[in-house]
Amino acid sequence: MSATATKVSKKELNSNHDGADETSERLPRFIISISFYFPRLNEQASEEILKVEQKYNKLRQPFFQKRSELIAKIPNFWVTTFVNHPQVSALLGEEDEEALHYLSRVEVTEFEDIKSGYRIDFYFDENPYFENKVLSKEFHLNESGDPSSKSTEIKWKSGKDLTKRSSQTQNKAGRKRQHEEPESFFTWFTDHADAGADELGEVIKDDIWPNPLQYYLVPDMDDEEGEGEEDEEDEEGLEDIDEEGDEDGEDDEEDEGEEGEVKC
Repeated sequence: MSATATKVSKKELNSNHDGADETSERLPRFIISISFYFPRLNEQASEEILKVEQKYNKLRQPFFQKRSELIAKIPNFWVTTFVNHPQVSALLGEEDEEALHYLSRVEVTEFEDIKSGYRIDFYFDENPYFENKVLSKEFHLNESGDPSSKSTEIKWKSGKDLTKRSSQTQNKAGRKRQHEEPESFFTWFTDHADAGADELGEVIKDDIWPNPLQYYLVPDMDDEEGEGEEDEEDEEGLEDIDEEGDEDGEDDEEDEGEEGEVKC
């Protein structure tokens, strides 16, 4: 190989190396410029998804209305549903359950602009605890995106305020027992401290409301235990019968053997 060829090859190599360096410097800028469009696309996708959700929320309303009419014919549907739900039941005291026996209907309404919030309405029959026919709690997002909530003021009948009774019960129980009784379910209507972390509202809206029947139909554990005990008793009875049958069979065989010996 000549010296000239060698020099050319080195020049080409240097040129290629400089080009690679230039490309490697440009690539991050290209990636940054392309990545700039991702948030815009994600925002557009979110807006499209919200439009679809709004459309189908409207389509679902007649079915929810018909379902509510049917549920209203089932005694104690909603109190049973709440008691069977693991998260909600943890918030219920005995008197809460008694009050919820008068709960006849629950409705969840998402506002037309879904991003702005939703409302949960609880409809009650005439009851000995409060005057209200409807208790509501609303969740909103203000213009700055901060969550807030507001609710119906509960008009308690004399001596029936379960939120006050709950705190008194806890104070008494604290002197006798180490664990505390749960706060009244109805304190939720007065709690607006952290609307963005309202777990009960989210559970009712996203878990219970779409399909309350799954919790209403949860089998009673006491019934299951009772059925299990009955099954065990039945099995034990069958085993006793089998044992008695085996003993009778052995006795018959012995008698037949003795008769055979006598004939011989």
